[in-house]
Amino acid sequence: MPRELLFDLSQVDLSKVLVDAEGIRRVNPQRFEMEQLTAIVHLDPVQHIAVGYKDVRADEFWARGHMPGYPLMPGVLICEAAAQLSGYYCRVLNLLEGDFIAFGGMDNVRFRAPVRPGDRLVLVAKAIKIHRRQITTRCQGFVGSTLVFEADIIGMPFRRSLGDS
Repeated sequence: MPRELLFDLSQVDLSKVLVDAEGIRRVNPQRFEMEQLTAIVHLDPVQHIAVGYKDVRADEFWARGHMPGYPLMPGVLICEAAAQLSGYYCRVLNLLEGDFIAFGGMDNVRFRAPVRPGDRLVLVAKAIKIHRRQITTRCQGFVGSTLVFEADIIGMPFRRSLGDS
């Protein structure tokens, strides 16, 4: 049974981008094939909610092989997109210290419908637990009005060592 919706998406104009891919890159460390967010369209520091999306393209690195003739976005990449939205939110509000927020785990993951090339995967992340060593966000993903994914994502602050590049 799906959980209650975290946010009424009709309250957001998806064409009004707050943060584009370049702005996301200034905060999140992922690059190239691992960049899983196209834009962020809503940030609410009072209710601890972020809304962003990924425009799923036919030339994604996974599309040819997952599944041939019927490409489906891998669930692990949907989870990664939600984690990137959560990490961005956490960093811009300075909720945790560190160079970036690392993916620490997930609970209560459910995939409810497919995500395919040509879809816009809209993600909602709501911080539900903030501790100095980790943050937990409840996340939901939608294609149109269809709930396609939900999970609790755990993020941890990560510091690069002086010798790492």
